[in-house]
Amino acid sequence: RQSGPLLLNYGTEDQCRRYLPQIARGECFFSIGMSEPNSGSDLASVRTRAERVSGGWIVNGTKIWTTDAHRNHYIITLVRTEPPSHNRHAGLSQLLIDLRGEGVTVRPIKNLAGGEDFNEVVFEDCFVDDDEVVGEPGNGWAQVTSELGYERSGPERFLSAFRVLVEFVRAVGNEPSPGEAALIGRLASHLVTLRRMSISVAGMLQKGGSPVVESALVKSLGNDFEKLLGERVRLLAPPGNDRLEKCLRQTLLHAPSFTLRGGTREILRGVIARGLGLR
Repeated sequence: RQSGPLLLNYGTEDQCRRYLPQIARGECFFSIGMSEPNSGSDLASVRTRAERVSGGWIVNGTKIWTTDAHRNHYIITLVRTEPPSHNRHAGLSQLLIDLRGEGVTVRPIKNLAGGEDFNEVVFEDCFVDDDEVVGEPGNGWAQVTSELGYERSGPERFLSAFRVLVEFVRAVGNEPSPGEAALIGRLASHLVTLRRMSISVAGMLQKGGSPVVESALVKSLGNDFEKLLGERVRLLAPPGNDRLEKCLRQTLLHAPSFTLRGGTREILRGVIARGLGLR
């Protein structure tokens, strides 16, 4: 979703040759190392450091809430390669690190829904070759903000609960009540609008744009849609439909986490407000 485009935009020819074919074949999976413990949503407060050594970098630090790191092969990690200054966005770089390499420890985190999707990733004197620097050293902040456009505007930001709508339509059949028909129409219109917004942002990204505000809008509205979908369908769901009830249970259980992935609601609305000149 975002690692491939990041490598296409900023990676070296060697990196693209080594990794992109594997990504396209579904043989190689990436995690994103951004968030850190005790930093909340302040992405610029990076404390994971990469110190220059002969032939590469030595990385020390911790990343948190890293999705599927216990299953994936590599992690593109935001690190501080220069001492902190008054400009916290300066001196940041991205390194491509083997999750199974020496000096890397991955610890799954069990969530309240019983799953283990998130992880803590600890780097202890982890050596990273010069060939694994993504983009230019010191340009990490600009690269990350462009990368977030892919993360926040992808269709998974409003399709996580789509199965509920499919099963609801199946359950009500060809003769829905007026209330059921109105709900299906309302949800379908929201879905079509979000899809068009997502495609529009994808077009901006393909042209080299930086649709920070637009992608934040897609994610914020998409999260609202997924929450609304589960709540409204629950009120009108026909009783005794096991498939629909199973989908509803899963959606209602996981819905609170949808607003956290890729930036919280508060962070997104701050981004949107700044883009509109409101703050």
